Amino acid sequence: MLSRLSTVARKAAPARFASLAAYEDYGSAVFKGDVADAYLKKHGASAALLDDPTWTEHSSDTVAAAILDWAIDNGADSYCHWFQPMAASGVRHGLTGQVQNKMIEFDRESNKIKFDFKGKNLIRGETDGSSFPNGGLRATHTAGGYLALDTSSPVFLRGDIVHIPSALVSFYGTALDEKTPLLRSNEALNTQGLRLLKCLGYEPQELVANIGLEQEIFLIPRDQYLRRMDLQMTGRTIMGKDAPRGQEMCDHYMAAMSTAQPALEAMQEMQQECWKMGIPLKTRHREVAPGQYEFAPLFGTNTTQVDQNIMVMQVIEEVAAKHGLAALLQEKPFANINGSGKHNNWSIGTTDGVNLLNPDQISKVSGNDNAFAVIMSAIISAIDTHGDLMRMSIATPGNDFRLGACEAPPAITSTYLGDDMTNYLQAFKDGKTGAYNPGTKSMEMGTKFIRPIAIPAEDRNRTSPFPYGGARFEYRAVGSAQNTSMVNTVLNTMTAQKFKQFADAIEGGASPEKVAQDALSASWKVIFNGDNYDEANQEMLTKNGLWRIDSAVEANHRMVDPKNVALFAEMGVLEAEECEARENVLHDHYTGTVEMEALCMIDMINQHVLPSCKDAEVGPVSDLESSVVTLKAAVAEIHAAETPYAAATLARTLRLETMVDIREFCDAAEGVVPADMWTLPTYKEMLFLDQTDASYVM
Repeated sequence: MLSRLSTVARKAAPARFASLAAYEDYGSAVFKGDVADAYLKKHGASAALLDDPTWTEHSSDTVAAAILDWAIDNGADSYCHWFQPMAASGVRHGLTGQVQNKMIEFDRESNKIKFDFKGKNLIRGETDGSSFPNGGLRATHTAGGYLALDTSSPVFLRGDIVHIPSALVSFYGTALDEKTPLLRSNEALNTQGLRLLKCLGYEPQELVANIGLEQEIFLIPRDQYLRRMDLQMTGRTIMGKDAPRGQEMCDHYMAAMSTAQPALEAMQEMQQECWKMGIPLKTRHREVAPGQYEFAPLFGTNTTQVDQNIMVMQVIEEVAAKHGLAALLQEKPFANINGSGKHNNWSIGTTDGVNLLNPDQISKVSGNDNAFAVIMSAIISAIDTHGDLMRMSIATPGNDFRLGACEAPPAITSTYLGDDMTNYLQAFKDGKTGAYNPGTKSMEMGTKFIRPIAIPAEDRNRTSPFPYGGARFEYRAVGSAQNTSMVNTVLNTMTAQKFKQFADAIEGGASPEKVAQDALSASWKVIFNGDNYDEANQEMLTKNGLWRIDSAVEANHRMVDPKNVALFAEMGVLEAEECEARENVLHDHYTGTVEMEALCMIDMINQHVLPSCKDAEVGPVSDLESSVVTLKAAVAEIHAAETPYAAATLARTLRLETMVDIREFCDAAEGVVPADMWTLPTYKEMLFLDQTDASYVM
């Protein structure tokens, strides 16, 4: 009866329109838009002030006063200049650097306090630049690192801290961080892009690079994580026998999230916390590997999206712990199942909303039906010329185990355009100019209950590293633990150079069509719409001269190739010494990662695998004992290397050959030692939340 009465009562309740009241806190922790406007008006200004970067020169005290009021109203009383040291991926929590200062001044005479946060505190900071990876740009006796507010990314609150997105440079202006080169590359893309667009009949005010960063992660029981030294120290399992069940039937992919386990509730809280900071995490779902999940946001300008993604990763790790979980951001935490990526969806737009990679939009605003073909030709030429730098930008230690597997493209740089786009550019290359009119079709489902749907011109080619589709390019090879600043620095810089070369030629009297056709003809080989996983295709692409760099160490070494040093210098992004420093930092980061993995393997063999084998009187004991000797010798050899490049080369051999062979002994031991005598958590215990006892949840 109560159930029936409740149903009647619900039916009698008045209908309500959808309300956004529950979402009013979206963006409340970001100093922009209506939030900034309300506080700036108290000080005689408005949020429009923030649109012009020169406010730091004449109105910094006004903005600082408004931020102070906003902070105090929201329970914050401290601030930090929030910056991005080089080579933080996979090792530094949050990937950022910060020193938290109270917005308070202490009066020594009266022993009273007062608020103290002025323009000078907001726009500049200083720290020890020698203590961060710097590739020799900073020494202990010349240690200054200077922090400057980045006006392209908004100030935001988290907890009691005002975060001020900042760039880190040396006393001489050399870049010590990930963000400074990205900001410089934005300038180059804007300058050269506007030149080319003017040649094509279109003169917008400003260009910006827009990106959308998907984020894949693993969520595993935290109590099991705390029993795995390798996961805690390196983010991946350096040993572990496959579970009887993997991803054979893709049953985890986009499956319903179980309310009996903490993953769903954790992801909900992650979204809610990001929501307050104006991070539009729109999509969440299970990914294909057991225990794997994904968030996807709406797109935004590249500096804002990079900053937001870094905070997303920090929130994911911290919130997961509150729910009895550990979040693994590493690219390949488990062998023989999919690893995690961070697809970088990249496009170029104007500040008034025109997407240069949208053929209809660019044709309309320019009045030039060939404008889109010219722009695409420049980008295709850039991929052909600088595919090595694209590979360098994703050459993380974790990607060593991911590229070329079933979840990521191989280390051969090509682009997928789809048949319609390819045919259009083929005709353009051969002299037939005009607008791009992609074919669409209406698909019938064979039932009256499902009406026909429109199918786009481009399919999804998941095997391609850089496919075009939906008015954007998607760089699919990016690693999940990365700061994507270098990825986007490379995309911007190589495109800016091609825009410059096109503009130089056109301004010199050549026709835009002829310039684009010649470039397209020279770079046509980089367009490939087939299966990049097929070994015959890989051999064909390699013979055709596409960039193929299988080694992450060799890819990072391309940073100092004369072609690339000249590119960065020409575009004003990095000087030669900055390129050399970054190469050294990348090699040191790779070597340090491998050394931690090797030392974990030594300890895990000595402290777990060998004792279990000896107690059970089974397993390859002698092979394991000799393996420890081999690992120690390899680490010593790396320490004796004379250059960062030489050390990284040795480290790659240790990791991808020696440690892979030794892992076979460890996994064989796990397969024969009785379960009650094996002291390390197994893949089954870590990967299958739905089949795991929930008693560990805090």
